Amino acid sequence: MQEKLTDALRSLKARMEAFLAARVLTKDDDWADSIGRAVSMQAAADDVVRAVVQQARQNGATWQVIGDALGVSRQAAFQRYGKPIDPRTGEPMNTTPLSGVAELASSTIEDLASGQWTRVTEQFDPTMRDGLSEDALAAAWAQIVGLAGAFEGRGEPEATRAGDVTITNTPLSFEAGDYTARITFRDDRTIAGLHLLEGRMS
Repeated sequence: MQEKLTDALRSLKARMEAFLAARVLTKDDDWADSIGRAVSMQAAADDVVRAVVQQARQNGATWQVIGDALGVSRQAAFQRYGKPIDPRTGEPMNTTPLSGVAELASSTIEDLASGQWTRVTEQFDPTMRDGLSEDALAAAWAQIVGLAGAFEGRGEPEATRAGDVTITNTPLSFEAGDYTARITFRDDRTIAGLHLLEGRMS
């Protein structure tokens, strides 16, 4: 574990030195290279945090302690840095969210906001199709509009892998209230769950 931390620190140091060694850009220059190097440093810094968290866990630190240090809940810390074991197989679980899931969630919300009920229900998996009709979906959206006014916009979706699905939470703003769209996607990109929850989820 110490080796992982040492390697992560060396990588971060190398990327920082490369960034500092690069020429200083003027306002007329292309910033793409500098931005790319900064993103590379950010990724390397996250590797350092990951290695320290793993070392802390090995030495008995609780997820509550780690979450407090990161400024997030213990569950959020676990979801980002934990290594859950699948109780069905005893193997480490895949914790990487479905690729492109933020775009999927955003598109679904845009369809909801514009009344494209068919587009939404066409993405449902068989269980969702059996349980939620277009009319019921439209009625649920209308109920929220009746309680909180017109839809005004959405925030950025946050995605978490949970077992065999990816769960997205997207903040929604209405005239007189905030909601969260919680949409669950299967790996085949179908929707396995859709909930409109009052308030903003942390």
